[in-house]
Amino acid sequence: MGAAEARLFAREGAQIVVGDVLEAEGRGVEAEINAKGGKAVFVHLDVTSEADWQKAVGAAQSHFGRLNVLVNNAGIGGGGRIEDTTVEDWDRMMAINSKGVFLGTKTAIPAMRRAGGGSIINISSAAGLVGTPAFPAYSASKGAVRLLSKSVALYCAEKKYGIRCNSVHPGGVDTPIFNPLWQAMGHEQGKALIGSHHPIGRMAEPNDLGELILWLASDRSAFVTGAEFVADGAYTTGLRRRTGFGPS
Repeated sequence: MGAAEARLFAREGAQIVVGDVLEAEGRGVEAEINAKGGKAVFVHLDVTSEADWQKAVGAAQSHFGRLNVLVNNAGIGGGGRIEDTTVEDWDRMMAINSKGVFLGTKTAIPAMRRAGGGSIINISSAAGLVGTPAFPAYSASKGAVRLLSKSVALYCAEKKYGIRCNSVHPGGVDTPIFNPLWQAMGHEQGKALIGSHHPIGRMAEPNDLGELILWLASDRSAFVTGAEFVADGAYTTGLRRRTGFGPS
């Protein structure tokens, strides 16, 4: 999703800092954007590290002069039933999915204030809105993102910072986060299985979320803050039984 969003933002003229622990993949996105006439810089970013976040925000300021938009997109899936979840599993899930969003948001706000305002978009999940019996740690970590986003939106509004903060809640998205399932049963069969849990009849593709995220980043959504945007193919709509298909 992050790679798709970076390409879309670059197409619209944004200058991009791509942050990831995956060096080769991140530099590949950087090179692709620059080869097409865009402007992108890759930085190594472990979202659980405050020092890495400071370097990433500093890179945006040093290369491009300011920071206006942050998309907190990094996350992991997996886990298991509550009785099978270890303390180590829980802590790792919370560190990446929740603490990472906290650190990114905290570090970006002063830079956005200096820039005159900005937009923070936090990628949560449909699993951050409803319970998932098969993945309780994941659901809890994504629920934390939802309420952090609302709290940050209120804080920035009350302080008159000109910074908006919203959360996005996808259903299942066809990304490498599902690789364990693809390896177990095949990509197309796995997509069909997860798609069957969505009333719309399919999984999302990364670009299905991109235009929504771009809109939230732009001035076209200038009056929108503290909101949650559900793009889940009706997964969380109605009373039909759900089995907990896993992470988005």
